[in-house]
Amino acid sequence: EVQLAESGGGLVHPGGSLRLSCQASGLSFDDYAIAWFRQAPGKEREEVSCTGSSHGSTKYAEFVKGRFTVSKDNYKNTAYLQMNNLEPEDTAVYYCAADHLCLALRHRNPDAHWGQGTQVTVSS
Repeated sequence: EVQLAESGGGLVHPGGSLRLSCQASGLSFDDYAIAWFRQAPGKEREEVSCTGSSHGSTKYAEFVKGRFTVSKDNYKNTAYLQMNNLEPEDTAVYYCAADHLCLALRHRNPDAHWGQGTQVTVSS
């Protein structure tokens, strides 16, 4: 059974940083694309980034503006989202998701795997 568990969210001041983790079990990063999404109150869930399977490249949303960086530790089966220079507009619940293709995640494949989300709040 595939399971994803996010952690690392919290309250941070504008301009601050957070690193989110996505601990995966039951899958191999060689076979799955890993994406980060976020959903702010009253808004649609939006893609933050997606990294293709194996040594796939990463595509970031325009709003990231070079502030966020993803990485993976295949030994720990954990993906990370490093977020720097956070803005109040980044406040949202952040989710990691896994599917065989980024395209499938973007099209909300019902068979995709999702974590439970972690809250990020950026406020002074």
